[in-house]
Amino acid sequence: MLSAMKLHNYFRSSASFRVRIALELKGLAYDYVPVQIAKGEHRQASFAALSADGLVPLLEVEGETLSQSMAIIEYLDEMHPAPALLPADALGRARVRALAQSIACEIHPLNNLRVLKYLVRDLHVGDEEKNRWYRHWCREGLEAFERQLARLPASTYCYGDTPMLADCCLVPQIFNAERFEVGFDGLPRTMAAYQACMALPAFQKAQPSACPDSQP
Repeated sequence: MLSAMKLHNYFRSSASFRVRIALELKGLAYDYVPVQIAKGEHRQASFAALSADGLVPLLEVEGETLSQSMAIIEYLDEMHPAPALLPADALGRARVRALAQSIACEIHPLNNLRVLKYLVRDLHVGDEEKNRWYRHWCREGLEAFERQLARLPASTYCYGDTPMLADCCLVPQIFNAERFEVGFDGLPRTMAAYQACMALPAFQKAQPSACPDSQP
């Protein structure tokens, strides 16, 4: 019998949220293991023994550990091909990966929790300046994302008529952007894809407020 997967994650982590969405879209059962990043639990010895980089999400599967949300999602897609999170054709896969990486590699690294904490703790940036930093880089990235979508055929989701890897990245980014009061005006394709995703049970089940470790 296959052992249950364990997902070590934090309810508010965008990267963790991506993986939860992928697991829900594929209907895969997993054990939810909370790691309270805000309390420093990712630095404790028990987690360090599992995670080389001390980051979430971390997936335990069949005696192995996998890190980095994008790698985890592609692993899940290869091991459980339906429903597919990447198109069947090479060009389509490149398009979807480019959209996903625009968020995961361009927007998110500038705005994740450890960067924001460094701005405040080490560079002595005030809260309002920190929030302005977040809003600037997030908005600039979302505008670039919108321009990419505008060059693609009309679709219900980011690419095509089923949610894919790009949607797994977009939804968590919008959730976090809402917390920092980023403006979404002038992003019609982006917000239409987001709203289409949030109408689906998989995205609703994966959202932070549905997590067992969720906090106000």
